[in-house]
Amino acid sequence: MNWFNRYPDLASWLLRLIVGLMFACHGGQSLSAEEYKDFGKDRLNNSPRHGEWVDIKSGDRTIKAFVVYPERKDKAPAVLVIQEIFGLTDWLRSMCDELAENGVIAIAPDFLNGQKFEDADGASKAVLAVTQDQIKAVLDATADYALKIPACNGALAVCGFCRGGGWAFAYANENPKLKAAYSFYGTAPDEASKIANIQCPVYGFYGENDERVNATIPKAEELMKAAGKKYEPVIYKGAGHGFMRSGEPSNPAVREGDKKARDEAWARWKTLLKQLP
Repeated sequence: MNWFNRYPDLASWLLRLIVGLMFACHGGQSLSAEEYKDFGKDRLNNSPRHGEWVDIKSGDRTIKAFVVYPERKDKAPAVLVIQEIFGLTDWLRSMCDELAENGVIAIAPDFLNGQKFEDADGASKAVLAVTQDQIKAVLDATADYALKIPACNGALAVCGFCRGGGWAFAYANENPKLKAAYSFYGTAPDEASKIANIQCPVYGFYGENDERVNATIPKAEELMKAAGKKYEPVIYKGAGHGFMRSGEPSNPAVREGDKKARDEAWARWKTLLKQLP
């Protein structure tokens, strides 16, 4: 009898670890969505900050959103947090808590209405089905809600991860009220019309080993420079796509190269967050 049969729990754990190391944010279609959702709760359960689910009206639709408030004695900026393809996961909610720890109100709308998936392919298909009009409607409603929060000081920013990073960059072109946009490894705009209305600085966070996304950066730089707009992309060495998730210390399949990039990205992001009005 080999050791796989003798120690089935250990074998199962090792297999999950190997699979986790092989896939980034949305690679690998046989990996179950649950693999991406099984961490983040500890931070939420142990957080001293107030987090809650809220209902936001958008036309005839009611959107669920998760809000976390910072512990501070004055009013705070609000940051819209856009999910990756797997939806409003425990990890994304833990990111909201980490943002609140750094002094902002973090609010993440649920674009997928709480849908659950058996695999990454199902999650990707659900996100692809969300139209540009729906994205704008959800973000507009969430932005309006955030700005009316009594503890908000009237400053608004947006961030997004993976596909949400691309949505964050695109939303900067839709909402002139934004003070900043933080795009994490999302594809960048490729047409002048997609950046023409941007009035806030856009800060990009990219992994070195992610040419699919990084190949879109030069064109966006060219467009933004020609239009006199601020775009600051930073590529983190040794990191792959989805490094904010795969570099998360509480991730059972944490990747060391991505952890280093995550630490560096957070150091930069904290400085930028302090610059919000």
